Amino acid sequence: MTLTLATWNINSVRLREALVQRLLREEAPDILCLQECKSPVEKIPTEGFAALGYGHMVARGQKGYNGVAILSKRPLEDAGHRDFVGRGDARHVAARLEDGTLIHNLYIPAGGDVPDRDVNDKFGHKLDFLTELRDWFRAERPERSVLVGDLNIAPREDDVWSHKQLLKVVSHTPIEVAHLSDAQQAGGWVDVTRADIPEGPLYSWWSYRAKDWSAADKGRRLDHIWATPDLASGAGGSRVLRAARGWDGPSDHAPVFASFDL
Repeated sequence: MTLTLATWNINSVRLREALVQRLLREEAPDILCLQECKSPVEKIPTEGFAALGYGHMVARGQKGYNGVAILSKRPLEDAGHRDFVGRGDARHVAARLEDGTLIHNLYIPAGGDVPDRDVNDKFGHKLDFLTELRDWFRAERPERSVLVGDLNIAPREDDVWSHKQLLKVVSHTPIEVAHLSDAQQAGGWVDVTRADIPEGPLYSWWSYRAKDWSAADKGRRLDHIWATPDLASGAGGSRVLRAARGWDGPSDHAPVFASFDL
């Protein structure tokens, strides 16, 4: 059985409901994981998604901020969530497929503008979130699991448009990259996208500030798909749907895809 999965920071699921529906119609992944839904769960527009065959959802939401949802063609059961750093934020939800595969959907804090926790509480929050993620995986090493989401870190030099210019910019600083690497290693996670596309620049986010985002191409790979080794060995088909960044009224993120032989 092949499972195709996509992850997308949608930047308001209600504002961009039509874009989600377009993705579901045109790309038809088995599962779509959304971040930054910015909606209480009960106000997520599920009717239109269900009409396209996505009748299953697990989600955590809050008004105007954060929010994560997993839409699926296949039956899911809610596998809970973790309240990272005890803030009550809707930044994680997990779902289990009928074959036992566990899917984690994460929205890691962006971290503000200044990469110094002594003057920027948001950056400290981000580092503490990653530390807690690492400790969780050390305590409960995952198996038969996929982790996706907007992790808000571009770890590799070719995951950003300019490694040198972004070394002191939040999302690519060495301390963030080290914290993300520690969490990845603690869980034994494989970066499926880079295992599949090992060379060359690869981005999933382009700022709204650019007048012509595509021509400037000052991107970062902030959106990730990881898997435990037992599933990563059967992964493939990785791609970024760059075209979605150019749709009418877009998110600043593009969807990232991968397929798994389960």
